[in-house]
Amino acid sequence: MNKILQEQFFVKDLSDDQKRVITNLNAYIKQGLAGDTSSVAIIEGAAGTGKSVVLMELVRKYMTDKHYRTSLVVNHPELYKAYRDLAESIPNMKAGEIRRPTSLINYAQKNHKKYDIIFVDEAHLLYSKSEPYAHYRGQNQLTDLMALAKVVVVVYDFDQVFQSKMYWDKDLLYKTIGNHPHELFSMNFQYRMVASDEQVAWMDDLTAEKPLRTFPDNSQFEFKMFDTAGDLFENIKKRNKEVGMSRVVATSGFPRIDGRHNVEMDSFSLPWDEWDPQRTHWAKREGSITQVGTIYTLQGFDLNYVGMIIGPSFGYDKRTDTMTIIPEKYSHKEIFKKRKDKHFTRDEYKTFIANVLNVLMKRGKYGLYLTAYDDALRQRLLELNHGE
Repeated sequence: MNKILQEQFFVKDLSDDQKRVITNLNAYIKQGLAGDTSSVAIIEGAAGTGKSVVLMELVRKYMTDKHYRTSLVVNHPELYKAYRDLAESIPNMKAGEIRRPTSLINYAQKNHKKYDIIFVDEAHLLYSKSEPYAHYRGQNQLTDLMALAKVVVVVYDFDQVFQSKMYWDKDLLYKTIGNHPHELFSMNFQYRMVASDEQVAWMDDLTAEKPLRTFPDNSQFEFKMFDTAGDLFENIKKRNKEVGMSRVVATSGFPRIDGRHNVEMDSFSLPWDEWDPQRTHWAKREGSITQVGTIYTLQGFDLNYVGMIIGPSFGYDKRTDTMTIIPEKYSHKEIFKKRKDKHFTRDEYKTFIANVLNVLMKRGKYGLYLTAYDDALRQRLLELNHGE
């Protein structure tokens, strides 16, 4: 089995919190399988709480047992590739039972298939509206999945909602579940990063447009602020040589220069990550050290060190001493697609953009290297954090 994927998704020393959640989930699944109507188990937690680790323990238990008709679905293309890789190395598990949600729904409806359990990772990426361009003509993918299985186990993080077509909040989730039996399994404990609670709170406060402050120095988590993206990149390359799985990432909004759609800042100029049909996911490819990662290649994955370039859609307000979010400078238009059933406010679009930055900053287990495109924001962060 791929060593990097195994270390991320299959953990030998589960925490007591994780073991407790798994025990409770197993009891709920057993109860749901004996019921007469579809039931939903909701695993909820922030980035880095080990939701996928818990889910994969359940997947290994039920998807390798021929007594159960099961499937694992995930709408994230890179995570989908990773799970298919893992499946090929697990005895009695079939990679063909891992699908994108649209693929499973269309296949099951056409062939009148039913399941005992459907597992859904990154369920906040399920379509909550029709998306004919992606061959999904239903109205809500969770509704369709519930109609196909006795038990649906979904992993949600409402702070990882970035696009209107995949919009979810708790109200919509519970409205979609309706009268079906359901239970919430909360994972409100940090697992991925070696960072302290105070350091995680600093990241949350930054993206919540709260007053800036010095990054706490109370754990082994390494934080460095850089004046140039070029220096940040050199340090990430060093870390990548030393420990591997260290990458530069950025948020949207960088202007095209001479037709190049690169991330360009001071001496730094690299292309965005590229979608690649090959099976190896982006973070694990050697060549990705010379590309800039996005939410679309990194959501759901761990890195060792993250080099985060805060893009042009984030500025600085001296009066309030806060980082500001400027939706008009965010160039990835998928975020702003209109819906017939819901109108999004400017503040809601700002939340989508803040969520992208928050999740990317938390990809690194051992460290965060940070810089910002906006001069005033970068200088204020350097002033507070005595950067490199």
